[in-house]
Amino acid sequence: QAQLVESGGGLVQPGGSLRLSCAASRSIFIIHTMGWYRQAPGKQRELVASITTGGRADHADSVKGRFTLSRDNAKNTVYLQMSSLKPEDTAVYYCNARASGRNGQVSDYWGQGTQVTVSL
Repeated sequence: QAQLVESGGGLVQPGGSLRLSCAASRSIFIIHTMGWYRQAPGKQRELVASITTGGRADHADSVKGRFTLSRDNAKNTVYLQMSSLKPEDTAVYYCNARASGRNGQVSDYWGQGTQVTVSL
């Protein structure tokens, strides 16, 4: 029973587009923020974008103007629309949710990761 279910990864040519989605289980209870991290081989894990329930989104400088993070609170789902993709965007992308459980504890939840490859 995955609490964060990711989809949308794949292979795309430079300049192309992909949309990642991440659906959070209702069992997480109260979600405060959701977002995406990524990690490429030989590089450290980095925050790509995050968004609050109110819709305030922050994007890493490396993706500003190319990626757009949005959410559908009714579906507990976040979307990362990626355009003008570059080879350096190649990485495993991990969905993240920061949420309060029924016990009131704030915790981070993680998806299993989805591969995004930008290549000819």
